[in-house]
Amino acid sequence: MKLTSPESEQYLSTSNRITGWLVIGVGVLALIDIVVEWRTASGVLVGSIIGILMMLAYVGLIRPSVTLSPEHILLRNHLRDHLVPWSKVTGVDVTDILRVHVGDNRLRAPGVVLVMRDLRKQRVGGAKLAADSSVSRADFVVDRIESHMNQYGDQSGGEQVTAWARPELIVIGVLAVAAVVAALVR
Repeated sequence: MKLTSPESEQYLSTSNRITGWLVIGVGVLALIDIVVEWRTASGVLVGSIIGILMMLAYVGLIRPSVTLSPEHILLRNHLRDHLVPWSKVTGVDVTDILRVHVGDNRLRAPGVVLVMRDLRKQRVGGAKLAADSSVSRADFVVDRIESHMNQYGDQSGGEQVTAWARPELIVIGVLAVAAVVAALVR
């Protein structure tokens, strides 16, 4: 599912990525401490659990994104990727999260989300939203997707491809097995 076009655009949640990298950084520091000080089966157990938590932070906070290219749109969700050619995309909207319509289905894209504070301001209508609010950013992404739909919708072909995030799932599985083995050995 590699993108081949140099013209691709990627949209994601910056605050989620910052939080995710902070969690992973703390996890790395904890793993270094475990490797230096705690080289036992219990250390392997705790290290595996920390590794699983780091992977969950990656999967939940860093991985989700929306990538537009002339050929297709790639929706990277927490554990699945949806590669959809523009000819299959029938619409797009934002509720609390970006939704791309593919025929009768709606694919949710957690890479573009609305902050609840901005949603409340929009509903009340009293306070004016800032230019850099999550609503403004989401509207920009919707406009870009609609622009790509109009520009490339007739040119692209192919089928929608949905795949699991195999590397992430394999790492989590290996760490879980290591934790179980370490718990049994201890």
